[in-house]
Amino acid sequence: MNNRLRGRRASLLGILSLVGGLVVGSASPAAASGPNIVSEWNLIAENTVVPSGAAQIEALIYLSYTQLAVYDAVVAIKGGYEPYGNAIQAPAGASVKAKFSDSNDQMIDAYVMVRPDVIQALGLLVRGGSSLDSRANACRALGILRGGAALPELVDALRSKENNIMYESLAAIEKIRDPSAGPKITFLLRDLDDRVQMTAIETAGVLRSTDALPTLRNIVASPRNTKAERSAMASIAMMPEAQDRDLFLRYLNSKDEKLRASSAEGIGRIGNRADEPAIEKAWHDEEKMSPRLAAAFAVVMEGRLDLGEDGAFRYLINNLNSAAWHETAYAYLAEAALRKPVLEALYTQLDSGTRDEKIYLSRVLSVSGDAASVPYLEKTSRDNDAEVAKEGLRALRSLRARLGI
Repeated sequence: MNNRLRGRRASLLGILSLVGGLVVGSASPAAASGPNIVSEWNLIAENTVVPSGAAQIEALIYLSYTQLAVYDAVVAIKGGYEPYGNAIQAPAGASVKAKFSDSNDQMIDAYVMVRPDVIQALGLLVRGGSSLDSRANACRALGILRGGAALPELVDALRSKENNIMYESLAAIEKIRDPSAGPKITFLLRDLDDRVQMTAIETAGVLRSTDALPTLRNIVASPRNTKAERSAMASIAMMPEAQDRDLFLRYLNSKDEKLRASSAEGIGRIGNRADEPAIEKAWHDEEKMSPRLAAAFAVVMEGRLDLGEDGAFRYLINNLNSAAWHETAYAYLAEAALRKPVLEALYTQLDSGTRDEKIYLSRVLSVSGDAASVPYLEKTSRDNDAEVAKEGLRALRSLRARLGI
């Protein structure tokens, strides 16, 4: 089994298995409780996958994923057997629950519909779980499941004064991406806990919460540390106003490459034609990958869609093949593709692209495409490369779910 499939399996398993593990001890009918928690996880997985509309073969695969994840997690903790996938190193005292909560970047696909009673049960647990851990883990699960119906409970949790609960709630709010939550997190932008502050700053940017801009500008002017300065600049760059242009132009020559990257992004989003020479210079002269990719994004946002080998647009597409930078290139292309000329230009690259380009361009279409993107994804879903076809079908289902078609 290749590394990509292992990674996809582990991610999905964490999602499916986590729900059962997080609601242990809850009185809700959707909670996993009783003498055999592993069996309860299996039941939760079944209740999640079957109503999602997955095809029979696909549903069986997902349910098998759950069985294998539970097996590998228990083997890592209890020992005695060979793991199915890559061996998981379990620290002393590790619990099975912990195997599904060691990263915070997981989300289900948009087309997977989670039962409302599962979200309701997790919301109740956020508000009144029997332990701080159970409340924090319920916040995490709501983020993974995109549980927007429990947003009020997540917002209330921000005032719990418990750092882990506040952090997990912020991370979940960021994943749910409901802009209405933006103004409700502003009070945490100066939180004394670095992790809470960084996540609040990042979430404000993702939600495009312009209410946060005055505070973010003050953080850049007088940062507590370098991380705060970088995070605040990145968030301002996500939702810049014309008055931020001078700030970006000044930091475009910073010695800090992350600040240069944020500045290039911000200039690209403001879109002042007078800044084209500065961005062009950054694109040609920059030696570090992060700010060079950001400069390429800014060039594309100017409307320059040259697909020649030396063009910025081609540079972003080429970096979809980079193990280190494909996610960054994908994010820039996904945003740029919200502009119709960029989206239409990307259509022309699907047939001739490499495997990775086809996969990531399919994902771009799934999040930024429109009804006209459907035929392109339908064709990709029939690609001769099985991996490309699988991702094309996944992207097609996500696009249709997003458009309601």
